[in-house]
Amino acid sequence: MAIYTSLAVSTVILNPSERCLQWSDDGQACITTKATVHIMTPDPGINFSTPPDIKALRGDEQGEQPLGWFRTMIEPVRGQTHMWPSICQDWGAITLGSLDVSLREVACSPSNLTSRGRCVIAILNSNAEVSLWAAAKNHLKGEWSNIQDVTGLLLNKALSEDVIRNTLRAQVTSLAWSKQPDYRITPTPILDSSMLALGNRAGCIEFVRFNRNSNPGGSLSYIHTEPLSDHWITHLSWAPWITHAVGHCESLLAFSTDNGNVGLVKVTQHLQSTSSDGFVPEYQTSASFDIQGPIYEADKRSVTALTWVRPRGRNPILVYTKPGLVYLWSWPGSEPFWYGTRVLPFQTQKMSVGSSAISPVSGVSYVLHRDALILSLFDGSLHVIHNMTSEPTWSPPFAGDILTSAELSRASRALFAKVTPAGISYLDVNRIGGMASYDSQPTLIWIYESLRPTDFGYKHEAQHECMLLTAPFWQLDDETVLHTALEAFADISCASGSAPIHHLRALMLHLRSNARFAALCPQVLEILSQVPPDQTTTIVLPSWTQGLNDDLRPQLRKSLTTHLFGWPNLLSLRMRLSIADLCWKLCKDPEMQAQCGQVAQGLLAAISHCVLRVLVRHLKATIPVITAPDIPFVLREVVQSLLPGSPQDLADEAQALSDTLTTSFSIDPAIAALHEHCPACHAEVPLHDITRATCPNGHAWARCTVTSFILSTSKVRTCIGCSRKALLPFAASDESQLPVAAQSWIVRDLLEAVQRCLFCGNSFVEIV
Repeated sequence: MAIYTSLAVSTVILNPSERCLQWSDDGQACITTKATVHIMTPDPGINFSTPPDIKALRGDEQGEQPLGWFRTMIEPVRGQTHMWPSICQDWGAITLGSLDVSLREVACSPSNLTSRGRCVIAILNSNAEVSLWAAAKNHLKGEWSNIQDVTGLLLNKALSEDVIRNTLRAQVTSLAWSKQPDYRITPTPILDSSMLALGNRAGCIEFVRFNRNSNPGGSLSYIHTEPLSDHWITHLSWAPWITHAVGHCESLLAFSTDNGNVGLVKVTQHLQSTSSDGFVPEYQTSASFDIQGPIYEADKRSVTALTWVRPRGRNPILVYTKPGLVYLWSWPGSEPFWYGTRVLPFQTQKMSVGSSAISPVSGVSYVLHRDALILSLFDGSLHVIHNMTSEPTWSPPFAGDILTSAELSRASRALFAKVTPAGISYLDVNRIGGMASYDSQPTLIWIYESLRPTDFGYKHEAQHECMLLTAPFWQLDDETVLHTALEAFADISCASGSAPIHHLRALMLHLRSNARFAALCPQVLEILSQVPPDQTTTIVLPSWTQGLNDDLRPQLRKSLTTHLFGWPNLLSLRMRLSIADLCWKLCKDPEMQAQCGQVAQGLLAAISHCVLRVLVRHLKATIPVITAPDIPFVLREVVQSLLPGSPQDLADEAQALSDTLTTSFSIDPAIAALHEHCPACHAEVPLHDITRATCPNGHAWARCTVTSFILSTSKVRTCIGCSRKALLPFAASDESQLPVAAQSWIVRDLLEAVQRCLFCGNSFVEIV
């Protein structure tokens, strides 16, 4: 059995749960331990000069390759930010977790929230405090900074004069961040409609939303308080958003209390257009909240896990567990499937002296293609529920199926033995602290600690060591891998904001298999060649007639971001290009590699033409306010649009833009030549190649992928997916270091509007 990752981590996991190990929409695995949040990023799909921090030696069996990982961590200060006794002296406000402050839970936001187009992370500690964290220059290997004290926000939003009530509302016990809803508007508008729900000791849920503002990284703002109970809110989980009509969507927020009650809050969001005077409409989101009837009455047995899964073709299913039992609940739908509640008792998998069916659940993973739910317990066992769509049961659909609780538990135990050089015995327990699916199929990632509970020994914190494993539990056939490729490019939506490396993680993993790649490559190339129709041809922008005022530049930036990153066909092209580049790198047959290169070149040209069309139409709309310093950049876009191979409609639009510019301005021939000067010898460098610049003396320079200007400064950003480089936004760089031709307000706004790579859609990092 292959092992992709086997990594020792010196840490302690105090709170095993289904969220101890979770994936962010940036494609990063977040592992919550006692004092730190480890942020691990697998290397498939990441290509830039810095190598992975970890490259395991395992994984070469059966032609499999090991996974490399980039690693960083968030390490909050181990102390109290808020001294609750100084705020309220009531006994009910005491937090015993303040004696030794540790981390309890983490919630990852949707991607593309910050000014750098990434996630933010909310961290809850044992002192009932919440803080907000965001990456600075490099989210893969760099520092994450604390950008807001959320508990301070809750204390400042006191709704009554009752001190104990206000204090309990600020003491958070659970948190969950919703995904972005899809309002079915194309192109996807640039706005954040996700919500962070905070359950507290007062029995309320506080709803807050992230705002990108003048604060470094952004901050949260208050939306609503929903009182639910007199008991603590211990767990929260958002169901996927369901869109009922354009601009109207609903979700269910499941919650549990400390007395065992499980209930729902229906959250409805409406998107309303507030203005259509600019390049793109302005929208405003309104939300309403409605408490639903309880789905499980209080029985004084606490809930140990609470999460939603969404099988294909039916309503989502709420999965919640209590010691020894797993509950499944779904509301009635139009489909002829089960609804209501199903209860299944766990069965002890006797693998070690610590095996017990009443152990807490530490991971939940739904296998879409098998319609099965995998649950991991703290005792190291795995349990499988089959037929989630039709009628959940522990029994496999056919005899001899390896996807059973007993088989997966034995496989987990075998992997535990394989990575333990000293060997294991019945007395050794592999306590799984967190588990998640790597590819929504056979590959799981989990973290465990090996110990012998019968020894009754003591280890101080520095002696604890956990093991992070990534491994497949059964083999996929080629047909399933191809089906995964088809699904990756079907029904693409830009609303989620997820990074392409997150969407494509499963496909990139399966294509790395040396044993199957040669057979799969021709069929994958055929799938990649099915280019979607170009939606950017439908863009219509009104001409700006209000002069160069304060409204123009925010409107232009928002419109550029919307049209460059809000069209599904552009996202599909970028994802296809990422897979084509990966195939080219993995190919060992020169003939097949040439075919991969040909497909990649076609996709690259299609992306370039879409981007150029977006820019040309925006430049045409802003012609009335273009000034002399803007002309060099406008002419560069015209030249690129007239290159051989450009679509005729794009060339015609560019020529019309050039003609309009010529009639409006007296253009200097030196500017029209589009020559730049070599930063080393000051010789003229003509614009013959939009990717590289070479002067007559042989000095070679890379060009900015956003503006095509020469990169002669170290203050650049690098795409993690394709290693292309771009100038930093002027707000983060010194404008004097840029070429004279680049010092234009249009260039400045374009650089600020482009938060992700134009060619592969992934995030930028600043290496220097």
